[in-house]
Amino acid sequence: MTSLGEEGEHGGNGDSTPCLPITLKFKDISVHVKRGAGGGGGGGGGSGGFRRLLGQKPARNVEQEERTILNGITGMVSPGEMMAILGPSGSGKSTLLSVLAGRLHGRHGGTVLVNGKEMTKSVTRRTGFVTQDDVLYPHLTVRETLVFCALLRLPRTVARAEKVRAAEAVMVELGLDKCADTVIGNAFVRGVSGGERKRVSIGHEMLTRPSMLLLDEPTSGLDATAAYRLVAMLGGLARRGRTVAASVHQPSSRVFQLFDNVLLLSEGSCLYFGRAKDAVGYFESIGYAPKFLVNPADFMLDLANGIAQVDYQGDAEKSNVKQALVSSYNRIVAPNVRKLIEDEEHGHAVHTVNQRGMEKEFKNYASIGWFSQFMILLHRSLKERRYESFNSLRVFQVLAAALLAGSMWWRSNIHNVHDRLGLLFFMSIFWGVFPSFNAVFVFPQDRAIFMKERRSGMYTLSPYFMARLAGDLPMELLLPTVFTIVAYWMTGLRPDLEAFVLTLIVILGYVLVAQGLGLALGAIIMDAKQASTMITVIMLAFLLTGGFYVLNVPFCMAWLKYVSYTFYCYRLLVGVQYSGMETEHLDQIHKGRGSVEQELEGPVSESICIIVMVSMFIGYRLMAYAALRRVKV
Repeated sequence: MTSLGEEGEHGGNGDSTPCLPITLKFKDISVHVKRGAGGGGGGGGGSGGFRRLLGQKPARNVEQEERTILNGITGMVSPGEMMAILGPSGSGKSTLLSVLAGRLHGRHGGTVLVNGKEMTKSVTRRTGFVTQDDVLYPHLTVRETLVFCALLRLPRTVARAEKVRAAEAVMVELGLDKCADTVIGNAFVRGVSGGERKRVSIGHEMLTRPSMLLLDEPTSGLDATAAYRLVAMLGGLARRGRTVAASVHQPSSRVFQLFDNVLLLSEGSCLYFGRAKDAVGYFESIGYAPKFLVNPADFMLDLANGIAQVDYQGDAEKSNVKQALVSSYNRIVAPNVRKLIEDEEHGHAVHTVNQRGMEKEFKNYASIGWFSQFMILLHRSLKERRYESFNSLRVFQVLAAALLAGSMWWRSNIHNVHDRLGLLFFMSIFWGVFPSFNAVFVFPQDRAIFMKERRSGMYTLSPYFMARLAGDLPMELLLPTVFTIVAYWMTGLRPDLEAFVLTLIVILGYVLVAQGLGLALGAIIMDAKQASTMITVIMLAFLLTGGFYVLNVPFCMAWLKYVSYTFYCYRLLVGVQYSGMETEHLDQIHKGRGSVEQELEGPVSESICIIVMVSMFIGYRLMAYAALRRVKV
């Protein structure tokens, strides 16, 4: 097998240069969040939000209150080392990793130095950041996931075949070759194991040959054996010259001994930084020795929680333990850490050469073009959506509706205007609701993946947006075509080919307009539950003002009629069936309902209906695109 340290690692760009070493130093990192009126810096919740609703001003002390997330954290990680960031929940582990990855640029105190200089775009390109949650497409296989990632992330100077080989090499290196053709899966789709899914997420970052790898809780949700194998694999990557740092919540003793260094946090303050094997000895030296044989990580987490292995401790005693540990760190460890970092500055010249090399490589790291991004994303979208678009339940839903309509209106008479108009309005309602409800979930469900991939610079917004729209077209157009073929001839609508083709064109155009509204609402609200509620209310309004139930809409509500795409679709379907026919002999549906002749000769002509539908088709999609541009990644 070819290892990434040899041919596999450099297959991504076709060269054989070694992994550029990165020495990461962070000095006095501090992060403070203003709680503000919303409470806790969350912006919108809390008592301040209720005060605004009641028309009251927020309390002055709440406005000025700050929460300290990190408080003067200092340390370093060298090439070939793997550092563990330990601490209880809420201690600041994830925030520190975000700072080190350059994702909180300008929003923290202190400095992050890479090879003696501040972090630049070239370093960001050389940094792999693996989040705690594995954000992957569930219906793609492991191979498809990594190949598509390689095609998007590796530069245009690399041939497609080399990109595929790079993805294959990463699978071999991470031990994924045995499950390469298994789908990723999720809670509803059976797929790879949790450990394999985490390795796929790491593989995403490995494709760009990162010099530094940062991981947030990589062992979360894994059993002890899977966690050990994963961390051992990360240690192997570090020994090939990478700089690796990972936050770990509660590692086993086997996992803990794999780390070179450990940084222990408690409520944003540092309690220890140094060699992992020396940690217990340090705490023993300051009077906190374990009373029985214990996992070093468990012992350190107890200390970080203020528990010093005594029979009983109240809140005051726990607080005193934390304060004593912080004081001991500042007095004993912190000066040595600063001296260590300063002593490393003697390699500044070498670091400068490495930095220049990365800057030069970054300039040559040209992303693939717009059309290539679009084609790759379209191919991926079609592969991912093929399971969802044409699943048996959705096909059954459409066929059942077509057969039910065909049975209810079986060979209806064209002179039976009441029934015929009811059939046309049913088609308008069904194909207004069905695609809009499906489309409203598209962007909210894709949000996590979209933000992750955009943050890593895999593609720009416009090719993603166009590929997402094009990828849905097969389902959006094929199913209404099947419905129309079945229902049209069963119900005995106007029996000529021209009328059938025009009816099909109207329904397909109407489906695309309804889909556009769903996409726009989903992109604007970005919450599937809220967006589906909104589309329900809107479709109810369109149902009532569509022109079938109420012809004489009250003046104050008349404007709804002209923003309802259901009204325009229904108007066009009626025109296809009755336009050009003698309508004087057609009976009125019932008193006060009006006639087909009135409907055909109303204030809105067929040409205006077509113009409005085309405008809605374009306008809704522009609204969706504009909403996506506002999403902060």
